[in-house]
Amino acid sequence: MAKDMNAVAFSALRDRYNAVRSQTEALSAAFSAEDLCVQTMPDVSPGKWHLAHVTWFWETFLLSEALPGYQPFDRRFNYLFNSYYEAIGERHARPERGFLTRPGLEEVLAYRTHVDRAVNGWFDQASAEAIETYRTVIETGFAHEEQHQELFLTDIKHVLSRNSFPEAAYARTLDTAPDLIATRPDPVWLTFEGGLAEFGHEGEAFAFDNEGPRHKAWLDPFALASRPVSNAEYLAFIEDEGYGRPEFWLSEGWARMQDEGRTQPFYWRRRDGRWAEFTLHGEQALHPDAPVSHLDYFEASAFASWAGARLPEEREWEQAAQGLAVQTVRWASADGLLHPQPQTSATDLQALFGEVWEWTRSAYSAYPGFAPAAGAIGEYNGKFMCGQFVLRGGSCLTAPDHARTTYRNFFPPDAQWQMTGLRLAKDL
Repeated sequence: MAKDMNAVAFSALRDRYNAVRSQTEALSAAFSAEDLCVQTMPDVSPGKWHLAHVTWFWETFLLSEALPGYQPFDRRFNYLFNSYYEAIGERHARPERGFLTRPGLEEVLAYRTHVDRAVNGWFDQASAEAIETYRTVIETGFAHEEQHQELFLTDIKHVLSRNSFPEAAYARTLDTAPDLIATRPDPVWLTFEGGLAEFGHEGEAFAFDNEGPRHKAWLDPFALASRPVSNAEYLAFIEDEGYGRPEFWLSEGWARMQDEGRTQPFYWRRRDGRWAEFTLHGEQALHPDAPVSHLDYFEASAFASWAGARLPEEREWEQAAQGLAVQTVRWASADGLLHPQPQTSATDLQALFGEVWEWTRSAYSAYPGFAPAAGAIGEYNGKFMCGQFVLRGGSCLTAPDHARTTYRNFFPPDAQWQMTGLRLAKDL
């Protein structure tokens, strides 16, 4: 019986591997080789690089370790498609990934096929002990590739927005509003008592290393808005000359706004007296009730100050979300909705997951007792715990199984190209 149960479990792992890999290719299928070769800024990686890098991860951390005699597809790829793992060796400079016209897309797809065959072959012949030995690597590989699916979508969006013909990436019509008149009532302030509480991941289910250890921390009483800030609310900030009033801005943010001449969110456009925004479904009329997106930390912080509130601490966000069922999150698929959607009015917390990543004012740092894993895999999260801020929740581009209360995303404060928004908080 135990052997049969192991067989079922291992078959499920293999099925998930193939599903995750197929999802990556489905998201990329709409694009030409030219689309997938472009790098429009250092933070954006070409789509072709994403396709190769996630494959390199499986080859490097699973096949090269677990499959005796495995022959890499091309040993030069270790240099080209290593992202930041110092223990693995030297790598191609990140800002120059757009220079990689070779290997071509066909060769990268052949690389994926080679690795997929090898991984499936390993699942077919590996012992139960071997699969258990590499289970953490396997589950990390799933989560890693799903993270890159999200990055692929935000990166290709940036690429297309810079195109002379910024057409839709995916054929899906959004529910847009004819004009910018908000239909939702104001958010409700929900209060929380604070006190000593526990935070972070524990248990057998997969989580990234930076989500633990479980620990205790003290919270003062606080309030959290029932929903994320909407486009209409953010427009009010713009119309009140929020981008021109230094009293709302952190010093570095104010300097950036002045240097860049920024006056609106990254993908917003003014067309014939109406507001529009560029989406993965093409340019669309701005919906007043949809969560505002593609704000950097400085914009989120400035809006909160203007609104007489603040950004939440990450533990406040987690405390508010604890005990709530994770709302259904739509899978980021080529035939799905790849943009934040208006939410129905409610008096409880809504849109915590699956619309926009929500900035917190918490610096990204280690929890008490955190220690990175041994070896190169330990470089996954811990080495970035400096100069970044934590985001919580997940966006409409995030894989559903990443939607959990303990998930800690992180970006530098000037990052705009991700699907980032905010929810207000205040002291009591």
